[in-house]
Amino acid sequence: QVQLVESGGGLVQAGGSLRLSCTTSGRTLKSYAVGWFRQAPGKEREFVAGISLSAAFTSYADSVKDRFTISRDNAKSTAYLQMNSLNPEDTAVYYCAAKIPTYYGATYSDSGEYDYWGQGTQVTVSL
Repeated sequence: QVQLVESGGGLVQAGGSLRLSCTTSGRTLKSYAVGWFRQAPGKEREFVAGISLSAAFTSYADSVKDRFTISRDNAKSTAYLQMNSLNPEDTAVYYCAAKIPTYYGATYSDSGEYDYWGQGTQVTVSL
């Protein structure tokens, strides 16, 4: 069983930055592909970024490409989402998710693929 805990959310002005963290209790994160998703009020949960086991492969939603960076430190059993140039459209609850991949370099953008989820952290971007 993997329990994921997100942190690092908060209120930031447009143009600012935040770094979200996703840590585990229980099993180590190194055996799992990790994804970040977000859900804004009244909207469906959407994919933000994904990272493979060793961080050799990453994937991003077009809306965050070149602004957000996903990374991981397997020694610390932690994944990160560095968010730069934030705008009000980025306001949402951000979730991390984990899945044992079917092959080494896999990343996943479909929320239905993931087995474990955190409770989410709120990110609010003001004008």
